[in-house]
Amino acid sequence: MDKLLFTPFGIAAGLAAGFAGKVAFDQVWKLIDDEEPPEPEHREASWAKLIAAMAIQGAIFRAVRGVAEHGARMGFHRWTGSWPGEARPK
Repeated sequence: MDKLLFTPFGIAAGLAAGFAGKVAFDQVWKLIDDEEPPEPEHREASWAKLIAAMAIQGAIFRAVRGVAEHGARMGFHRWTGSWPGEARPK
């Protein structure tokens, strides 16, 4: 039942994390290069720049998503008194 009740919290946290991650990545990439970050479909993107952009973007998105999801779970716990998930890793 907790999982069902937590679903809207998780969806909202995911949407907010996606937006925050994109903004954070754009700001970090501006410090690295004046051009926009390369995408896999760009023919003239260098491998080094493409790999760097994807690695940085992945790290930022994973960190932001983890923080947002954990925060949503903490908020849900404060609101309902039950934790939606496991208490600790196995």
